[in-house]
Amino acid sequence: MSIGSGITLFVIGAILAFAVHVEVDWIDLQFVGYLLMGAGALVFLLGIILLVRRRRVNTVTRHEVDPATGRDVTRRTTSSNDSEI
Repeated sequence: MSIGSGITLFVIGAILAFAVHVEVDWIDLQFVGYLLMGAGALVFLLGIILLVRRRRVNTVTRHEVDPATGRDVTRRTTSSNDSEI
């Protein structure tokens, strides 16, 4: 969601900065466009960073011998870092 929001902010900012040529006395639309482009780029990068952190997975594999049967037992535990975000 944040990646799409960042792209949307960037596009709206680019439209205001480069395509709209309207003079408004109380606000500079070109500056607002550049501001939205910067905010969009920042939100996009933060979304990418959070997406990479969210996908990190830890896997632990243990090889043990079952005392009752004497067979080798392999146990895998997989956990993700979603709770840290």
